[in-house]
Amino acid sequence: MPSARPRLLYVTDLAYPARGRRYGDEDVLLASRLRADFDLALCHPLDAAALMDAFDAVVVRNSGPVLGYRREYDAFRDRALRDGVRVYNPLTGRGDMAGKQYLLDLSAEGFPVIPTVDRPADLHRLPRADRYVVKPKAGADSIGLRIAGPGELPALADGTVLVQPCVDFAYEVSFYFVDDDFQYALYAPDPERRWRLEPYGPTAADLEFARRFVDWNGLAYGIQRVDACRAPDGALLLVELEDLNPYLSLDALDDAGRDAFVAATRRSLRRFLAG
Repeated sequence: MPSARPRLLYVTDLAYPARGRRYGDEDVLLASRLRADFDLALCHPLDAAALMDAFDAVVVRNSGPVLGYRREYDAFRDRALRDGVRVYNPLTGRGDMAGKQYLLDLSAEGFPVIPTVDRPADLHRLPRADRYVVKPKAGADSIGLRIAGPGELPALADGTVLVQPCVDFAYEVSFYFVDDDFQYALYAPDPERRWRLEPYGPTAADLEFARRFVDWNGLAYGIQRVDACRAPDGALLLVELEDLNPYLSLDALDDAGRDAFVAATRRSLRRFLAG
């Protein structure tokens, strides 16, 4: 049973060189605020499996792309599931936590997603375009992403990559949730500067779009980020459903916004530990 002051192992790679983001600053800020309610220790993702037994829960935050430590992450995940270790976000996520297969599944099910295939036999399902995005199913943070012409696709679509048309979008926008509660939205008005974010006032239709993916994912607890782009016809299309370690861009919020997010996270963690 959790103690009066639950012990959290907060997993982060403070030194990861994320482009346009400062993992260390964000996690130092959030961890310092969570210490008001929890006994908390920070550790590198490679140390999590060895340390987690001494804590009431493991909180996975800005731990970097799993692609860089796949064997160690799989061992951590397998052991946590075997031993019943509480991991936040829970390891049942169907989004990026489980790889990129969800983009294929959602595309096939008719969800508003950038059309996505992975095999030559399915290339006809994609709209015609001059350029296509090809990225590894196991990738993250644009690692391994390349732009290809139509003639290159049959040789590239070998089942290990995703193929999508290049969308001439107006901007990208992200919706942030704690559990199933919407917290805030941010957008990048300049498509060339993905992480130069500003506050975004979502419409009711925008929130309905984002919540549809949160509902589909089915996580009872945790922090999720729904990334979308505004297509030329004005519709939103899903880019990513980040449910493993989404960067939160807390530096783009004002004090009131940060306070509200931290309070929501504290409540979520307490419910998670009590569940």
